Amino acid sequence: MEHSRLTTLLRHRMMNGWALFGTIAALVSSLVIAQMFTTDLSTGEGISAMIGYSVRLAIPFIYLAMAASSFNILFPAEVSRWWLRNRRYIGLCFAAGMAWQAVFIFTLSTVYRAYYAESVYYFRDELEGSVGYIFLTAMVLTSFAPGRKRVDQKQWKIIQKGGIYCLWAYAFSVYWWNLYYYADPRPIDYLYYWGGFLAFALRIAAWGKQRQQKSGTHSSQTTSSIVHKCLGGALIVSGLLVAATGLYWQTAVTGFLTSTGWSAELELWLPFWPFEPFLSLLTIGLGAAVFTRSTTGVGNVSQPV
Repeated sequence: MEHSRLTTLLRHRMMNGWALFGTIAALVSSLVIAQMFTTDLSTGEGISAMIGYSVRLAIPFIYLAMAASSFNILFPAEVSRWWLRNRRYIGLCFAAGMAWQAVFIFTLSTVYRAYYAESVYYFRDELEGSVGYIFLTAMVLTSFAPGRKRVDQKQWKIIQKGGIYCLWAYAFSVYWWNLYYYADPRPIDYLYYWGGFLAFALRIAAWGKQRQQKSGTHSSQTTSSIVHKCLGGALIVSGLLVAATGLYWQTAVTGFLTSTGWSAELELWLPFWPFEPFLSLLTIGLGAAVFTRSTTGVGNVSQPV
């Protein structure tokens, strides 16, 4: 009976497609407008606060869009199928929230130029944000038939997959730095950091599941496969420890990675360099690759999720 009720709910018109998008977008907009009435919009500080508020409303939707296909691979069920079916509209909800942020950024950079230049502007942040907005615009345009017709399948995949990775990376890295660099992180910093971490970790797990199923490593218990599983498992655990302990190694690792002149120069303009926030996930991904390595042929791997 409960399963039937859930199925009926998830197939309801208001829970799918444009109705779902409209409901969520209206809610996000209502929250932004309500917050505007409690914020002093006559100052640069007030507009800056609205930039942060609007992006915090938007970020959960990029995480949800990021994890949709992976969750369906790992846990196929009615909920995961609904989630995947509505991934496009969930992504557009993120775009709706970011549209509000774009309005506030434009206002800050034009009306309050002095405050923007002195307190907000930083070249690398500007570059990362601009790349993200370029991808987001391209993703939205190619989500509709007129834009979709102007690109081929390969280009569409590059735009959509490249865009979602870029947008996820920007949000995830911001909250990594909030936890492991700046003083006095807030509870929402923990929530959004671990939410972003989980969204990507699910993709690694789904890729590993597909790889293992296709290569057939689950049926092989040779000494070599046991070594791979132990080494892979150790790397995965190490990655989890790295993810949770950035406060203790961030300063030393950043100093080491930027110790050369060319690396220090890259840090000024290359987005995300030297990639400290992603070291944990890189380690976990390497562990998943080793754990699921085929003993009969490493070429039998799945397509990425």
